[in-house]
Amino acid sequence: MSNKAIFFDRDGIVNYRKVNDYIKKVEEFKFIPAFFETLKITKQNGYLALLVTNQQGIGKGLYTAIDLAIIHNHMQQELLRLTGYKFDDIAFCPSLHEVNDFRRKPNPGMILELIERYNLEPNHCWMIGDSESDILAAESAEIKSILIRESFCKCNPTLRFDSLEQLNRVFSQIIRSV
Repeated sequence: MSNKAIFFDRDGIVNYRKVNDYIKKVEEFKFIPAFFETLKITKQNGYLALLVTNQQGIGKGLYTAIDLAIIHNHMQQELLRLTGYKFDDIAFCPSLHEVNDFRRKPNPGMILELIERYNLEPNHCWMIGDSESDILAAESAEIKSILIRESFCKCNPTLRFDSLEQLNRVFSQIIRSV
């Protein structure tokens, strides 16, 4: 069993984010094509691929945990079909932002739970996200972070790239150097 992992945010990294809305059904879920290569590099280098995603649309009553499970099942089947790999585990937090749930990013709860579950070595873990909350959660969990974002962010990631395509060019070298 690997003691190293790449944690991934979902919306904006695995799939296209719906602006001012939520992915509520399978038909709305559209992969970001460059993510396929990111996942392959992760798995081919012996890392666990772990998804950590805030899903406050459940807390708002816009969709259910069952709807989310259907979306994630579809995502996993398609990843396996298209890449030969899938996520090793998925954690989600349905809480509303206002609740300040320890599991909800920017808090580190989901990451810490998975570190414990898989007996991971934090200094061999990375978080890849597109928002400040992803980077803050990584910092709180004491793991390295990669921000994928073209626009300004007040956060301080370990590394920053404008796109997954840009990351993919050097990703193997980055995670092999740990």
